[in-house]
Amino acid sequence: MNLLLRNAAYIDWKTLDFSVKNIIVRPGDDTIQLIGRDDDGIVYPDTEVIDCAGKLVTKSFAVGHHHAYSALARGMGAPKKIPRNFHEILQYVWWILDKQLDAELIEMSALVTAMECARNGSTFVIDHHASPFAVKGSLEIIARAFEKVGVSHLLCYEISDRDGKVIAGEGLEETENYLKDHRGLVGLHASFTVGDDTLGRAVELMQKTRSGIHIHVAEDNHDQEKSLSEHGRRVVVRLSEAGVLSSSKSILVHCLHLDDMERELIRNSPAWVAENCESNLNNKVGYFNGAGLGENIMLGTDGMHSDMLQSIRAAFFAGQDYDNISYDSAYRRFRNVHRYLNENGFRGDGDNNLVILDYDSPTPVTKENFIGHLLFGISSRHITDVISGGRLIVRDRKITTVDEREILKQSRKQAERLWKKINHL
Repeated sequence: MNLLLRNAAYIDWKTLDFSVKNIIVRPGDDTIQLIGRDDDGIVYPDTEVIDCAGKLVTKSFAVGHHHAYSALARGMGAPKKIPRNFHEILQYVWWILDKQLDAELIEMSALVTAMECARNGSTFVIDHHASPFAVKGSLEIIARAFEKVGVSHLLCYEISDRDGKVIAGEGLEETENYLKDHRGLVGLHASFTVGDDTLGRAVELMQKTRSGIHIHVAEDNHDQEKSLSEHGRRVVVRLSEAGVLSSSKSILVHCLHLDDMERELIRNSPAWVAENCESNLNNKVGYFNGAGLGENIMLGTDGMHSDMLQSIRAAFFAGQDYDNISYDSAYRRFRNVHRYLNENGFRGDGDNNLVILDYDSPTPVTKENFIGHLLFGISSRHITDVISGGRLIVRDRKITTVDEREILKQSRKQAERLWKKINHL
């Protein structure tokens, strides 16, 4: 069914130009049609009408880096051994959790993540998955769950040698099988858990499938220390020599502990950087600084949550002391994920992805001050409706595509099952 958004204060996401229009949105058509309000009396067949008087309408959001597999960790008890550093956080929390994931837990994590993304206005997610004892078919499970909710996706499996060569091989095989019929990326965990053989095979697969590498880079100094001791060069130099940076589809996540040469290598490459401020703060690994990295910087959540409005605020506020970030550059990073997807030919992020905001501002909202409202006023509580691919997936703050209440009921049961598995180790 088509949608007609009447009396919408439409904000062009690229120019921030405002215009009060009626908007026709059609499923399967990446474009939208802006029409004058003098046609208010016209009846459009097979069309649902949404009155947007007093509301803002703009392009929906997208997540530049996510971990859906972590969705059922919220509220989980403390690990049996308290981590003393970032590497131990991985060892005693995330590498314990991901080993317990099975098909049911993967599906539930993906459904919950997709619903939260939709509620928070994101209709496209770039995800980085890990389930070392349930590798086969995991990406297809996530894809089906996201599509059930109505959220587009770009997936990868986090290939790593940390659980042995056999599981690393399964990750490569899962990736190759998935990429035969789906768009996606070749995922790697991080340099310090990926040996030269696995790195080389991943880059070969990237080149064979004309894809990109999605990898954590210098999130903590441990990554650099291991690269220097085991490979004799810094992380970005190693990745560059292997060919990772040669693809405009490659995503380098975090990029905190870099020297000037590494920043230059990234800046002079077509690869992208994904900033994840809140995860950095939570793990005490440092602060992001975009200096010298170029313009290909986008924002992610790193599995901390599914709220990109929260991510832009965190990046802006934390960046006041540690980053050269302004209103304009914060907004560019927030919206750069659309440029990444468009320039690399990934479908699913067309103009028919929209978010409707019932923003009760006490002050005027204009082209000139919209970014200020985005940083200091607009939040996910203002989102009433979300349109994905021309399809209404959130209506009056309720998911329309799946039974949200039933899924949350089941997710709580699955979370308890996951926690018991972890506690019995």
